[in-house]
Amino acid sequence: MSDPDPSNDARSVAGWKRAAAEAAVADVADGMTVGLGTGSTAAFAIEALGRRVRDGLDCRAVATSNRTADLASRAGITLMPLGDVAEIDLAIDGVDEIDPELRAIKGAGGAMLREKIVASAARRMIAIADRSKAVDRLGTRAVPVEVLSLARAFVERRLMTLCCDPILRRAEGQAVLTDQGNLIFDCHFADLGDLPALDAHLSAIPGLAGHGLFLTEIDALYLGGPQGVFRSERQPRPD
Repeated sequence: MSDPDPSNDARSVAGWKRAAAEAAVADVADGMTVGLGTGSTAAFAIEALGRRVRDGLDCRAVATSNRTADLASRAGITLMPLGDVAEIDLAIDGVDEIDPELRAIKGAGGAMLREKIVASAARRMIAIADRSKAVDRLGTRAVPVEVLSLARAFVERRLMTLCCDPILRRAEGQAVLTDQGNLIFDCHFADLGDLPALDAHLSAIPGLAGHGLFLTEIDALYLGGPQGVFRSERQPRPD
């Protein structure tokens, strides 16, 4: 699934992202509560949903980050606090990488914990991406993890026991904080062969609030490319 073509320019990729986002937003129906993701591809979905709302669509949304909430508000989309929402009809979000089984790495935008909550609360989740994000095997991108500041050293040590090189995310010399005020480690693993086992190991570390492996949450992928939008579906999740 990976894209070896180095000729993709920024304008083409933006067009593919937009096409995938608009195809996903077409699935939003009146009365739905929609989970809105974070990142450049999700921003196109917010823009498209805003247009549909202005054309009369009746829906509400929850945001996976403060940035997303700001974009949605400016687009005229009615927002609900995530803490007040137990179930979401449809979540739409981008990915950093996604494999043929619709397992993904997410969190480059630093919102992996809220994104995981929204994806898990959703009856259906659509991943949207340009074709460069489709890979045969996960692992080119780091797996981000969100960590409580008070557990930084402990979690870093535990991550290293998993054959991981955890790198504290920084910007302009300062540690990057999530909207929850937590730290982010970008984790480069020697081997991502047993993804369910790694998911379980990460989830069991005290002080690690969330991670960017999305192994079962994604129900469909809308993948934009030069031939249009390709859609693939996962078998329905059990209730």
